Amino acid sequence: MNTSVKIITLREMAILKTLTPNQLELIAESATFVHVPKNSIIYDTGSKMEYVYLIEKGSVKLGITASCGKTLTKALAYDHELFGENIFTVDKYTKEYAESMTECKFYKIPISTFHTLIVQNMTFATSIMNIIVQRLQHLEERLQNFVFRKAKERIVDFICRTGVRKGIKIGIKECLIDHGMSHKEIAYLTDTSRQTVARILNELKKENFIHYGSRKSSKILIRDMDVLRQYGLVS
Repeated sequence: MNTSVKIITLREMAILKTLTPNQLELIAESATFVHVPKNSIIYDTGSKMEYVYLIEKGSVKLGITASCGKTLTKALAYDHELFGENIFTVDKYTKEYAESMTECKFYKIPISTFHTLIVQNMTFATSIMNIIVQRLQHLEERLQNFVFRKAKERIVDFICRTGVRKGIKIGIKECLIDHGMSHKEIAYLTDTSRQTVARILNELKKENFIHYGSRKSSKILIRDMDVLRQYGLVS
C-alpha cells in the first residue's frame, strides 16, 4: 500500500483527527500495513516493544499467560482502535500477547514515530493517555465485578459493553453484535467458566433478552439494550 492510500485511510480514524497533514504523512511513511487471518499471534509475551498497532478492520484480543499455563484476557480492541500503546514503561519487552480474533488489517507504527507525535501534538498525547487510563479503569472495574457481582451480571455487562462499542442498531431498540469469541474466551473476559457462559446465554435467549442462532452464537441480537442492562443490575 503506497503512502497516499495510507493517508486516505488513516485520515478517517477518529484517534488521528487531531494530527496535522504532516504528522499523518509521517505515520503513513513509517507504518507497515499488515493483513493477518483469524487466530494469528501478532506479538507474543516476551516480544521486544517496537511498534504501536492501529486496527483498520478486525478485532484483537490482548491477554497474559500465567506460569501455570492459564490465560487471562485483559482487553479487546476493534476497528480504528489502538493496542500496544502502553510504551511509557521501563520495560523493553511486552508482558502480554496479542491475537487476532477475526481476519484483521492493521498498521504497525514504530515507537519512535509514535513518540514524535506525542511530543509534537499535546492534544494527541492527551487522547493516548486517556486510552491508557480507561483501560486501567476497566481492569479495576473487572476486579470489583468479580468480588461484588454475580456471574450473570458480569456476562450481561459484557454483552452491553460490546453493544455500545461495536453494536449495529437495528430498528428502534434492537442491536446486533458480533463479538467473534467462543464461550471459553467470554469466560476468560468475564471471570466465569465456559459452562456458566453457555448456561446464562441460553437463559437470556429463552427469556427473549437476546437472540442468536445455533451455528453463529458469536452474533447476538440484543432485543433492548436498556432493558437488558437494567436486568443485569437487578438479577
